Amino acid sequence: MKAITDRSVLNFVEKSPWGRHLSVVELSKVLASVRGLVAEKGEHIVRAGTEAQCWVGLIDGFAVQSMKSADGQVTFLSGGGEGSWFGEGTLLKGDVWRYDAIALRRTKVALIPIETFRWLRSGNLAFNHFLQDLMNERLRNFITMAFSDRTGTVEERVAESILRLFDPRVFDRPSPFLRLSQTELGMLAGVSRQRANKALTRLQERGLIRRERNGIEILDMEGLRGGA
Repeated sequence: MKAITDRSVLNFVEKSPWGRHLSVVELSKVLASVRGLVAEKGEHIVRAGTEAQCWVGLIDGFAVQSMKSADGQVTFLSGGGEGSWFGEGTLLKGDVWRYDAIALRRTKVALIPIETFRWLRSGNLAFNHFLQDLMNERLRNFITMAFSDRTGTVEERVAESILRLFDPRVFDRPSPFLRLSQTELGMLAGVSRQRANKALTRLQERGLIRRERNGIEILDMEGLRGGA
């Protein structure tokens, strides 16, 4: 990955749901330690088996997390786009990465060193609340995915995947527009691109979303929750 030093990395941290609650001293320490990198399409952001040294935030782009078995079978775990963070569980355990995180398109990331991460945990209540919300949301997502795999329709799974990226406790999205391709949405929902496409068509016909060239505009958030 290529290092970057532009202001967007600092802005991302400052405006994050947890960054806004830091004191001046805390924010200064975090900004002095954060690193920015760019991963090109197909490039690893983290590799399974390597020591976890940073908490990872996605400034823009999209990345997927997956695991590969001994026989080469790849299992998709999750994915995230602009505003998402991952790796807190691995850092809390002091573990190696148990999965690969790979950029599906050119993706800009912010890396918070493990020392800074632990320092914030030791003294900032709002930061710990954010981590709690983040991990609770992650657990809810996995439970929902497991339940949907057994009982839910493809349309419900796609609607739930869209809603997952608008949780106000985790993401700060002032706009109802979500830059996301059908392939990326399909990976989030655990369905093929073709099935995701059909589900989006049905959601648009119901007036819940509007499909745009580069993503999806949410027209009716409450209706989408009902559809999920």
